[in-house]
Amino acid sequence: MDFLLNHGLTVLGQWVSIAELAGQLCALAVVFLAQRRTLWTWPVQVGATVLLFSVYLSAHLGGLAGRQVAILAISLYGWWAWTRRRDPVYGVVVRKGSLTERLVLLGAFAAGTAAMAVALDLLGASWAPWPDAAIFVGTLVAFGAQGLGLVEFWLVWLVVDAIGVPLQIASGLWFSAAIYLVFAVLVVHGWWSWNRTAKQVAADRVRAASR
Repeated sequence: MDFLLNHGLTVLGQWVSIAELAGQLCALAVVFLAQRRTLWTWPVQVGATVLLFSVYLSAHLGGLAGRQVAILAISLYGWWAWTRRRDPVYGVVVRKGSLTERLVLLGAFAAGTAAMAVALDLLGASWAPWPDAAIFVGTLVAFGAQGLGLVEFWLVWLVVDAIGVPLQIASGLWFSAAIYLVFAVLVVHGWWSWNRTAKQVAADRVRAASR
């Protein structure tokens, strides 16, 4: 892994390690694959977590590094969950979350961010504990909702992207910041795609129940 961290290339005038380049490209592919509701989403995500863990650890961003460990665990769950919710027409079955589920997602994001920020600050694990914590917790909430097939997970990703771009720039990770901007565009399209599919699935179920 040291080789991947210490060797790289210049992209748009900025030096990027091989680990960061490969990790972020894998993460970008995950968003693309998730839009299409394919099981390949999860094994590619596993590869991204291994690479990005080393990148963020070397940048002294404990929250972002720890996030990769948690993402790995959630990815294994998501992989298992999606194999159980496959549909011959729509791929993985997706739906809109209930009001209760949305409130749980919001509450988990807020409370988790506060607790994580305090922990990072006390441990001296991050120079920017609050945004670092928000990205850490927001990512867990997003992946958890994604594993459940909830359309709202895309909206959580938009919040994570909005926080992540300035933090990556301030950390000198310019390539990662640029990837986050691309993420935002794909996330908007992914939300539109999943929202449309969720409406189609709901309509089909209503028609089937009325027969």
